[in-house]
Amino acid sequence: MSFKKSLWILTGSLLGLLAFDFKYTDPPWEVKLPSNLPKPVYSLNDNPITEKGFLLGKKLFYDGNLSSNGIVSCGFCHQQPSAFTQHGHDVSHGVNDRLGKRNSLAISNVIWQKTFFWDGGVNHLDFVPLNALENPVEMDETLENVLRKLNQSEKYRIAFREAFQVEEIQSAQFLSALSQFMATLISANSRYDKYVRNEGGQLSGQELSGLAIFKQKCSTCHATDLFTDGSYRNNGISNDFRYDKGREEITLNVNDRGKFKVPSLRNIEYTDPYMHNGSFYTLEEVLDHYTDGVKDSETLDPVLKQNAKLGITLNEQEKKDIVAFLKTLTDHEFLRDKRFSEY
Repeated sequence: MSFKKSLWILTGSLLGLLAFDFKYTDPPWEVKLPSNLPKPVYSLNDNPITEKGFLLGKKLFYDGNLSSNGIVSCGFCHQQPSAFTQHGHDVSHGVNDRLGKRNSLAISNVIWQKTFFWDGGVNHLDFVPLNALENPVEMDETLENVLRKLNQSEKYRIAFREAFQVEEIQSAQFLSALSQFMATLISANSRYDKYVRNEGGQLSGQELSGLAIFKQKCSTCHATDLFTDGSYRNNGISNDFRYDKGREEITLNVNDRGKFKVPSLRNIEYTDPYMHNGSFYTLEEVLDHYTDGVKDSETLDPVLKQNAKLGITLNEQEKKDIVAFLKTLTDHEFLRDKRFSEY
């Protein structure tokens, strides 16, 4: 059984054992939730974000010592200028340049997600770091050894004491701190957001045309202003699932074969390459796939197989308009926010 499969099964019981019942002396931050996004899934009341908790989580996020070779940090594969993806890599690169089999998903707006990773192998934000930490091709460590290293560091012991009032660093505080940092990674100040919230954002005629086409042709999967419905779908990238069965590897349900999580399209201008296997490097290639490259299989999403035709019907001008619209989803403030940067 895979690590993620085991983690997916155990998460429910672990949450009860690792309930974050800390005495916070550091006043919680007021997290400003964008008005055009729905209510978050993650409970900020259960793990309130504080300045000390956030700063500690940020330090952990960028600390290569969490990996076996002392180099690969969370931020190694999730870089801010590319919306916390590993820009330019079709699949993730981990310790000793070992290759994963999937592209690194963006880390943003995670408090609105019910499940995580392309296959949904983790169903709670607080347990997301464990997947990379204990994956042999990513960080190649164990939680036990990471906690040992942290407890050997005077600076970390002081930081955890100040944030959580504990003398010994345990898994609950470690995971809580990382969640506090990731929970602040909210991206909702793109030109599109300011347009829909009537905050002075303007869209050109072509961008408005692209928005209208997008709503008609793409919003079934990329729904709401989160630009994902959080579902798992087979979008016809491949019909050969020998090396990656997608969601089926977690659920063991053959009907989930070849299905992967619908990613958000926010900041998509900077998150290439695209798809779970990083097979496309431009938005134009993505749209060409949906019009002419969809591969049929038993679990292909019905949206892509209508009227005896595979894919989505778009002409060249419509593709250009959609690309123009997608670029309005770039949140430059988020990509440059010094609060989230390593230095």
